[in-house]
Amino acid sequence: MDTPAIVQTFRSKFRLHGNHNPFTLPRPKPPNGDANEGTSLLHNWTHNDAGAPLRADSRRWVRWPSNTLYLTYKTLGSNYVNVFLVFVPLGIISGLCKWDQTTVFILNFLAIIPLASLLSFATEELSAKLGQTLGGLLNATFGNAVELIVSIVALLDGEIRIVQSSMLGSILSNILLVLGCCFLVGGLKYKQQEFNSTVASTMSSLMAVSSASLIIPATLYAAMEGTYQNKTGIFEDRQKPSRQTKANISVLSHGTAIILLVLYVLYLIFQLKTHSSLFDERPLTHPEDEEEHSSPEDGGGGIEQHEEEEVTLNPWAAGTALVVITIIVAICAEYLVGSINTIVETAHISKTFIGLILLPIVGNAAEHVTAVVVAYKNKMDLAIGVAIGSSMQIALLVTPFLVILGWIIGEDMTLHFKTFETVVFFLSVLITNYLISDGKSNYLEGAMLLGLYAIIAIAFFVYPDDAGG
Repeated sequence: MDTPAIVQTFRSKFRLHGNHNPFTLPRPKPPNGDANEGTSLLHNWTHNDAGAPLRADSRRWVRWPSNTLYLTYKTLGSNYVNVFLVFVPLGIISGLCKWDQTTVFILNFLAIIPLASLLSFATEELSAKLGQTLGGLLNATFGNAVELIVSIVALLDGEIRIVQSSMLGSILSNILLVLGCCFLVGGLKYKQQEFNSTVASTMSSLMAVSSASLIIPATLYAAMEGTYQNKTGIFEDRQKPSRQTKANISVLSHGTAIILLVLYVLYLIFQLKTHSSLFDERPLTHPEDEEEHSSPEDGGGGIEQHEEEEVTLNPWAAGTALVVITIIVAICAEYLVGSINTIVETAHISKTFIGLILLPIVGNAAEHVTAVVVAYKNKMDLAIGVAIGSSMQIALLVTPFLVILGWIIGEDMTLHFKTFETVVFFLSVLITNYLISDGKSNYLEGAMLLGLYAIIAIAFFVYPDDAGG
């Protein structure tokens, strides 16, 4: 028998068709289809016998735990900084067990970074279900929740310098550090980027008003200091402000805080209702971006496909996450603020530097990353909204609220900042407004903002807490 005949006989006897191996038993098919090397090893753990996800199972005792695990996984995987969540239990344990105060500060300092990210994620998930108006109000409330919680804890402890410096530091970190990184990173990819100059001008005008709200109390303090007569009719030149000066500054601060809150409410109405068309997303202007966002169906014409982002958490899950995360942030903030005095004594760092440079970077870490990423993708309107919008919330909402809260609980929280801090704030707002006025940005403008922030950081590193003014 020749060779082809032998092969034909072998094939017919063992039915060797295609890649079928005659020396192995046939593998039974699983209920959900053929299994192969591409099948997930976790499939049997996440799906039932019918092939449906366990979180959609008809049995409650299966569906609820599976859905909880799934939502937890999606939430923890929402941002890379969530790897720092390991420091959350360590920070709380260090505070409960009264470890070394430096260790307590560092652990809780790192713990707040992922908590801020989770708080931002839960806020976005909840606001997506509440509509534009309520969603905007929710983002306004929780957008700077970490800074607000830390400041409330410090205010209740009487740490006025921490509160004032953290508020000022949050504004400076957003308009200089975050915006500078956005301009720099985006400018390295694109020669020039454009954004909505009308929106930027509106935000910068409100920032100018907020800077005036700090300049006026500082100027009034300087004008009134040492101008009151004592009981004998002799003018006194006091090193410390008199009761009358403090009372006048408090009246001015309380009135200004109420006015700033009203202005912020009007801005929300302006943005969400009456002039919402001004805040619509602008079309992409760079050809490479148009190619990235075009599809074969539109012929490559550069029409961006706006797909609705998938919402992971339902309103109940997002609301529960907000409450739980807020409580954990408050606990970590309590231990963080309680260890600041020890850090000041041992590391010889001023409270002003801690509140103005260190705490804002931690509280805004997630927003910083988001703004830089969207700037790299040439979504400058969103980057401007994150950087300038967050600063505006601090200036027009959070700071006035803390002044009113201090008024209620009897703490001397006012809008009178030190003269040096007020001048730094004014110059920063002035330079930022000048750079964004034309609606265009490049890497050089980003380098200028970062350079100014570095100069300010060095200045406040050597700035003493007991400085006058």
